[in-house]
Formats: sequence, C-alpha cells, structure tokens
Amino acid sequence: MEETKTTLTKEKSIDQIVYEKANEIKTSANRPYYEKMKPIGKMFVRDKIKYLVDEDSFEVEDGLFARCKDEDFLPGDAVVTLVAKINGQPVAIIANDLTIKAGTWGKKTIEKIIRMQELAEKRKIPLIYMIDSAGSRLNEQFETFTDRRHAGKIFYDTARLSGLIPQIALVFGPSPAGSAYLPALCDFVVMVNKNASVYLGSPRMAEMATGEKVSMEEMGGARMHNTVSGLGDMLVENEQEALDAAKKYLSYLPQNWLKTPAVVEAKPPVDGKSIEELVPANQRIPMDMYPVIERIVDKDSFFEFKKLYAKEMITGFCRIGGRSIGIVANQSKVKGGVIFPESAEKAAHFISLCDAYNIPLLFLVDLPGFMVGSKVEKEAIIRRGARMLSTVANATVPRIAVIVRKAYGAGYVVMSGASMQPDACIALPQAQPAIMGPEAAVNAMYYNKIQSIEDPAERQQFIQEQREKYNDDINVWSPASELYIDDVVPGDRLRKDLIQRFDLYTQNRDILEGIAQKKTVVRRG
Repeated sequence: MEETKTTLTKEKSIDQIVYEKANEIKTSANRPYYEKMKPIGKMFVRDKIKYLVDEDSFEVEDGLFARCKDEDFLPGDAVVTLVAKINGQPVAIIANDLTIKAGTWGKKTIEKIIRMQELAEKRKIPLIYMIDSAGSRLNEQFETFTDRRHAGKIFYDTARLSGLIPQIALVFGPSPAGSAYLPALCDFVVMVNKNASVYLGSPRMAEMATGEKVSMEEMGGARMHNTVSGLGDMLVENEQEALDAAKKYLSYLPQNWLKTPAVVEAKPPVDGKSIEELVPANQRIPMDMYPVIERIVDKDSFFEFKKLYAKEMITGFCRIGGRSIGIVANQSKVKGGVIFPESAEKAAHFISLCDAYNIPLLFLVDLPGFMVGSKVEKEAIIRRGARMLSTVANATVPRIAVIVRKAYGAGYVVMSGASMQPDACIALPQAQPAIMGPEAAVNAMYYNKIQSIEDPAERQQFIQEQREKYNDDINVWSPASELYIDDVVPGDRLRKDLIQRFDLYTQNRDILEGIAQKKTVVRRG
C-alpha cells in the first residue's frame, strides 16, 4: 500500500484526517465505524473530549501518532490519552476511539493507557476513562496479554489508584470480557442507556457455554447494571449527559486524597414546606426524604449517587453552606426504609468514597432496622451489613447523624448512631431511638399476657395502652436527658446548626489522620 503523507493542523482534527484517509484508502476497515456513529447518537471521541474539558485547556497528549505507519493505518492505536482541565483543574483522560478497529485494545493501546495511569498517579490528578471498546484484539494477544506491562497491569493500576485519585468510568458502548473490570474498579460509573454494555461473556458465548439464551440488555445492559447489579452509579440517555455528569461529579471532589474539596459560595435552600410540615408525627406513615433533603442543602446542589439501585437508601453529594457533604439517608417511602443487603452495600460504597476524598458525611435516619427472613440471610445480609458497619466505624471524615424519626435496633447503629462515635448525634423533636418499635416491643414483652386475654376488645385495649406507654418511654427527651443524644434541634434550625457544626468539625482537622495506618479503598461490593 502506498504511504500517504498527512499534515496535522489546528484546523483539522485527527478524526477528520482519519476519515479522509479512510475515503482515500478504499480497503480501510475504519470507514464502516464512521457510518454507524450518527444513527445511534454517538459522538466522535475528540468531540466528546472537547465538550468535556475547559476551552483551550489541553496540556499534554502523547501517542498521537502511534501506529500511523502501520499498513492498516491505526492512528493512536484506537485510544486518545491526554491531560486537560475541567473546572479549572487538570484531569487525565483515557478515551477509546470506536472508529479505529471498534476501539479494540492493541499493543500500543495498552502501553498508552498504562502511561497515562502512571502520569495521573505521579501528578495526583483525577482520571477519566471513556469506555467504548470491543475488547482486546485476539490477533495481537501474544503482545498484549502475558507480560508485566500487558493488559492486566491496567487493572493492577486501577486497583492501586483507588482512593488516591478520583477515577471515573464513562461507559459509552461495550466493555466486554476482562475489560469489564475496568469500570468495576472505578469510583463512579456512568452508563449510556441502550448503548453501554458490560459483561464477562457475551450472549453468544453464554449460549455456547451454558445453553442460556439471553439478550444483550439482560446480560449486561446499562439499565440492568443500574437497577439490578449495582455496577452502574448513574444511568443517562445520551453521551452529553454522561459528560455533564462527570464534570459535576468532579466539582464535589478534591484533586486527590491529600486535599479537601473547595468550599464555594453558599446558596439558600429551595423554598417550600418547613421540615416540621414535611415530617409526619406518626412513625408508621411513610415519609419522602427528598423534600427534607432539599430544605437542608444549598439550592440545586444535590447530586444523587446510585439513584435507581436499592431505592430504600438515598446516597448523594450536596453542598451545605457551600461545603461538599455526602448524604446517606433512609427512604421510608420505599420498603419502609428497611436496610436490605443491596442497600447496605450501596451505603458502604458511598461512605468509603466520601472517606477516601475527605468529604464529611451527614446521616438522615428514619428506619425500623435491617430486613429479616431466610431470603435476606441467604443473600448475606449479616456479612454485607457488617461491611457497612465497618465502613462507618473506620471513616475518618467528620460525621453527623440526625435522627429524623424512628431509629430502631441495629439500623440506628449502622446509620452512625452515637455508639459509632460520630462528631455529633442530634435529633428532631419527634425522633424515637429504640431497640425496636412499639408494635414489635409490646408483642415481645407481653405475648403471653396478650394471648391470655380472651375478650378481643379488652385485648386490643391492653395492647394500645402498652404501646402508648412504650412510646412515652422512647421519646427523644429521655436519651437527650442522659446525654445519649447531643442536642434536640427543631426543623427550622436544622440547616443552620449543620452548617455551624460542619464548620467546627472541619477546622484544624488533620486530614492525614490515620493515613500512616491505612488508605481508604473505594469498594463496590
């Protein structure tokens, strides 16, 4: 094949050059990928990068000409690696180029990825992976699979960087086989609905191996991973939304584990009903925690994490008085707010993420405890609940627990109750911390007595009397009088109290506390 010389200019992007080359060389395998992009709403890789980063912020790009002299013409070997600025801060970017061999990994792809990981580690800057790849090239496996700087080192580096620098996976398309572990090792995973897919074995492979017939969406689609497996942290409808999510996510985090998030100008919360109006006095009435969160946080600052997964537990970033805060809250509108195995792992993942990057934590408590029964025991609720307990206990960032309503049993403990040594455990006036609720407690204490009362009306009267007496015993003023709870705060004062407390608890705090003993690793499950 006759070599064609191509001159790079500022006016002509590498995408345009490759496309022109594909037109010029009729035998090129790249052209079909271009034709498929537009109908499915996909952007060229450099257009995505341009959309994401600050204008004129490119710092360094290496490997631009990798394999440009190959007979097949594989510019950059199907990956773009560079450093640019997002929100004014440097960020490393590793982006698959779907138009080159379907974004597959070749011998120089892997070397470029590893080098950018090493650069991000040295400079201590966040790392964004734009994933859109059909996997490794089998015809190059001898040069990409077995050596110390072959594909496996990418996962080695990703695991080692966990908790040191923020790592984001934007899954725009496929991430099959071994490469599926790349998003699984990142802190934050955004998936594009209907385009993204992450799986160890394709539907065709599964059918060959097990006889199972399954669709791509069922096997590893974006919606499945965001609602069932928990691998996805955010589901978006298009690539622009994914890029916007990455930019917003980074705005809550510091550059690395040695720094703290920037404090920005505070905004008042959204207008609406007062917290007193939003919180029902009757503990048995399900309550929507989202409006309560809106009355506490700065306006339009709540950025939810794993919104579609284990909805009985709410997790997300926000700002309170301009400060980045991580919220862990029970949602009694869903399954009564009870903690299930999935919600325990969801909370543990988020807590470890906040702890890794020095983001204080706010717990909003309203739950009857952990789920019971043989089904959840088989799903390892004890082990997965213990992981949440351990993550809370080992968190070194400031923690405040607010008992909004009921806080029963181990649920009170795992939601950073006083026994878990938070900086403060405060409560609203209607809070009820107890081992169990009045219905279960009265039944446990007076079961034989209740069964011995033959008259149904008399039996119900006895039960009601005992429940009222128990309710009086567990009202918030009893533990407050014993200093088990630090303060009882009316709803209209809660936001101000939280701002003052977080300011106090972060002042002169040694963020390196405990670093000599441990490093927080962001763990998914």
